[in-house]
Amino acid sequence: MTFVQYLLAILVIIVSVIIIVLVALQESKQQGLSGAIAGAADTFFGKNKGRTMEAQLSKFTKIAGVIFFILAFVSALLVLFVS
Repeated sequence: MTFVQYLLAILVIIVSVIIIVLVALQESKQQGLSGAIAGAADTFFGKNKGRTMEAQLSKFTKIAGVIFFILAFVSALLVLFVS
């Protein structure tokens, strides 16, 4: 393996750990039985969803997922064409 392949492997591992942490920090989307009976009420946080911590975690998770996919794709291409 070349230095670039080692570097990409390390970056994939780091991004994988970041994704695991980001997903673990997010709240569950299930409201349970009380949410089904009471309905979804508009709250202050519902109106400003883009500014909440949950929305930021979701955005960072999507970005980390795209970075992970790109790194995995590039490293697969390097294995196919460089070796």
